[in-house]
Amino acid sequence: MFHPEGPTFFQLLRQALSSVEEGYDLLAPRFDHTPFRTPDTILDAVDRRLEALGPVDAGLDLCCGTGAALPLLRRRCRTRVVGVDLSQGMMDVARRAVADEPGPPVTFHRADATRLPYREEFDLVVSFGAFGHVLERDEPALVASVWEALRPGGRFVFVTGERPRALSPGGLKARAFNAVMRVRNAVWDPPFVMYYLTFLLPRATELLRQRGFEVQVERWLFGAPFERHALVLATKI
Repeated sequence: MFHPEGPTFFQLLRQALSSVEEGYDLLAPRFDHTPFRTPDTILDAVDRRLEALGPVDAGLDLCCGTGAALPLLRRRCRTRVVGVDLSQGMMDVARRAVADEPGPPVTFHRADATRLPYREEFDLVVSFGAFGHVLERDEPALVASVWEALRPGGRFVFVTGERPRALSPGGLKARAFNAVMRVRNAVWDPPFVMYYLTFLLPRATELLRQRGFEVQVERWLFGAPFERHALVLATKI
């Protein structure tokens, strides 16, 4: 499915009936051959924007997965890069992928994004494609966790969008998927937390500002089919 080297239907089914951690451990060797990996067009646009902001010392890739954004961080950080994820299998793939890449050393830490073990250690935190694994009730904890991990003046950078119209094709597909996941999690244990339409504008910016971030939203940075996505740069002040 998706690609000759991607997961089969039955592998995806097995993942869907697992916990988040186990599911991504199973998917990790084939994840980069699925549509779930953050597209290079988005990463390249963010990379160009971060280049304009200048280098920093330490960076954190929050929910790093198989490491798609780690080369970006290594180009922007002078001394330290850390990848955090719940899935050890995903981090194992990421570690192999960046082993020969130029830049500062990368270390990995298995941790929950809403309870990071860092206190004012990073100048830059990025996250791509992971907010669907954070329930809405846990989004304030996510924001607080990133705040604690950043040094004063540090930035939290991510890509999100606005809620699509209810009857638009994208809106219908996302709501149908979320309905299926709610039923699945109601009848099957362990739960698999993965929902669309999460940490969207303007809720995300409201939560960031409530915590004390200065927030900048930049639109129209991405080409088709991601024109409606926005880049958020939240600065700890």
